[in-house]
Amino acid sequence: MRCTVVWMPVAVQRLATVWMASPDRNAVTHASNEIDRLLAVDPQTVGDLRFDTVRVAAVPPLGVEFEIDEDDRLVRILSVWDATVGQPPPTGD
Repeated sequence: MRCTVVWMPVAVQRLATVWMASPDRNAVTHASNEIDRLLAVDPQTVGDLRFDTVRVAAVPPLGVEFEIDEDDRLVRILSVWDATVGQPPPTGD
């Protein structure tokens, strides 16, 4: 199933924060592009189910939390974090 991937505003802000703080910005850019590619092709096979329609995945150095809307063929990236230094932030943060 081919999907459209949309980064929610808070995820974009967090990605920018991770990118700015990273000693390897190219790795962060590559990971975000790979996340887009993977989630666009077959999001149900990416990462682990957290609850309901929300999944988590890691493409080092990034971790993401995302939601799949199968009816609309849409994947929303809800949150992103630096997977090399910590765990995902609480949902709804």
